[in-house]
Amino acid sequence: MNAERLLEHYEKIADAPDAIARLRRFILDLAVRGKLVPQDPNDESAAELLKRIAAEKTRLVKAGKIRNGREGYPELAEPPFELPDNWIWVAFGEVHQLVRGVTYSKSDVAQAPSAGFIPVLRATNIGTMLTHDEPVYVKESCVSADQFLRSGDFMIALSSGSKNLVGKAAFVPDDFREAFGGFCGAIRLFDQSLQGIVRVFLQSDLYRESISEGSRGIGINNLKKETLSNLFFPLPPLAEQHRIVAKVDELMALCDRLEAARATREATRDKLAAASLARLNAPDSETFQADARFALDALPALTARADQIKQLRQTILNLAVRGKLVPQDPNDEPASELLKRIAKAHPKKIRNSRESADDVRLPSAWSLSPLGRISSFENGDRSSNYPSGSDIKAEGVPFFSTKNLSGYRLQFTNLDFITRAQFDSLRSGKLQDQDVLITLRGSVGKFGLFEACGDIKTGFINAQLLIIRCVDRATVPYLITYMRSDHFSEQIALLSSGSATPQLSAGKLAEALIPFPPLAEQHRIVAKADALMALCDRLEASLATADDTRRRLLEALLAEALEPANDCELEAAE
Repeated sequence: MNAERLLEHYEKIADAPDAIARLRRFILDLAVRGKLVPQDPNDESAAELLKRIAAEKTRLVKAGKIRNGREGYPELAEPPFELPDNWIWVAFGEVHQLVRGVTYSKSDVAQAPSAGFIPVLRATNIGTMLTHDEPVYVKESCVSADQFLRSGDFMIALSSGSKNLVGKAAFVPDDFREAFGGFCGAIRLFDQSLQGIVRVFLQSDLYRESISEGSRGIGINNLKKETLSNLFFPLPPLAEQHRIVAKVDELMALCDRLEAARATREATRDKLAAASLARLNAPDSETFQADARFALDALPALTARADQIKQLRQTILNLAVRGKLVPQDPNDEPASELLKRIAKAHPKKIRNSRESADDVRLPSAWSLSPLGRISSFENGDRSSNYPSGSDIKAEGVPFFSTKNLSGYRLQFTNLDFITRAQFDSLRSGKLQDQDVLITLRGSVGKFGLFEACGDIKTGFINAQLLIIRCVDRATVPYLITYMRSDHFSEQIALLSSGSATPQLSAGKLAEALIPFPPLAEQHRIVAKADALMALCDRLEASLATADDTRRRLLEALLAEALEPANDCELEAAE
C-alpha cells in the first residue's frame, strides 16, 4: 500500500466521515486480496499448506478429538476477485470445525453466580475483543467438554435479533476458559498456524458481505453452519500469512494512533467551543458583549461537526429569549402594555399558572406570560364528521397531519385531501394564515407555522394536532423563535404526561411560560436570530462541502493503493 501518499495527505482527510473506520476496512481488504505485502516466489504454495491441513484434520478425527466432518465442498464458479498465483480459494469449512452452542433449560440457568454453576458467555460478549461481562450461569453438570472455549478458537454469534451481530467473531485468548451458550459457536481451526490470517479474514468486508445474504431470517437472523462452511476463503502461503498479519497489526496500530490524535483534537475543539458557548450563557456577565464578539468570530473555526452547529443554534435562541441577543431600547413600549391590550381582546384565566420562574431573569421591559393568555387554542372537529378511510381524497381541501410538519413550518408536500363539502361540515380545526400547529401525542411539541399561499388558503388538522392562534398576529414570528428554544421544549417535557406514548393537553400547554419582550424588540430579536441562523446554515453547508472534499480525497488515495491513479485525478479530488 502506498502509505507515504496516504500519510502525506492525512491532515486533509483526517476529519472525513468515518475516515479511520474506512482506512481499517481498506487495510483488511488489501490483506485478503494479496495486495498488502509483496509475494515471494520462494514461499511454499498454499496448495501444499492445504494438504497438511487436510492431513492434520484426518489425524484429529482418528484420535477422536473432532468429529468426522463433511467431505467435499462446492467448486467456486466465479471467484470474487483474482488471487496471486501462489494463493488458492478454499471452502472455509476445509480449515475449521464449527462447534455450535447449546440452549439450556431455564431450570439449569441462573443470572448470578451460584454453587455448582459456571459462567457461560453470550453473543453480547463478542466485540472487537471477547469480554467476560455479564455472562449467564449454567449447572456445570450440564455443560459438555466441547462447549468450553479453547485458546485459539474464535467465538462467533450465529443467531440474533440484530443482523449486525450475526457472524461477528472474536479470537479467544489464553485467559478465557468459559463455556459458550446457545445462539453462539466456536470456530475451531484444524491448524493453529492459521489463527492470524483467519482473524484478518473474519474482520474483512469480504467475510461480512459473503455471510449477509445467507443469514437472513424472519424476526431473528441466523447464520447456518453450511453457509459458514461454504464461504470461500483466500488462503495464502504460510510465510506470506505471517507477513500479512504483521503488516495488518502494524497498520492497525497506526490507525489507533491516528484515532487517538483525532479524539484529542476533537476534545480540545469541543472544550473551546463549549467554553465559548458557556460564557455566552452565563447570566449578567460584564464581559458579555466581548464574549459574544469572540464567539461569533471564533466558532466557525471551532465547529467541525453538525452537532456543534446545533449547539450554536440553541445558544443563539437561548440568548434571544433571555433578552441578550439585541440591546434594549428604553423608548420601547413595555411588554406589559401589549399584554393588557391582548387581555382585553382575549380575556383568559389560566389554571395553576406560574407568574414567574426562578430560572428566567428578564430585562425590565419584558414580562413573563402564560401561552394561554396571548393565544387561543383550537382542536380539530372530533365529531362523526371527522375524515377517515374513503373520506381521504387525491384533491380538494388539504387534510394536514404530523407528517406535514418539518423545519418549523407546515409543508405542502405529500398532502392528503378532503372534499370541500366535508370541510364545510366541520365545526373546528380549520386553519387560518399564521396559525401555529403543535402535536399533542407521540412526538409531543413538534410544531410548525401555517403560511397561506397560492391555492392553499386553509386546511383541516388531524386528531394529533392543535392550533395555536396568537391574539396579536404581529407576535407570531417571536413565538416561533421562542418555541425553537430548549427553554420551550423543556417546559413541554414537564407539562406532558405518559411515558410509552407522551401526551400534552391544551390546558397544560396553556401554562407554558413565555418570556415576552416589547413588540419593537421582538422584531429586532427575530431579525437578528434569522441572520444568525442563516450564518449557521452557511457553516453547515461549508462543513458538508468540506466533508465531501475529504471523502473524495480519501477515496482517491485508497483507490491509488489498489490501482495507481494519475496525478491529475488526485489533484481533482483535492
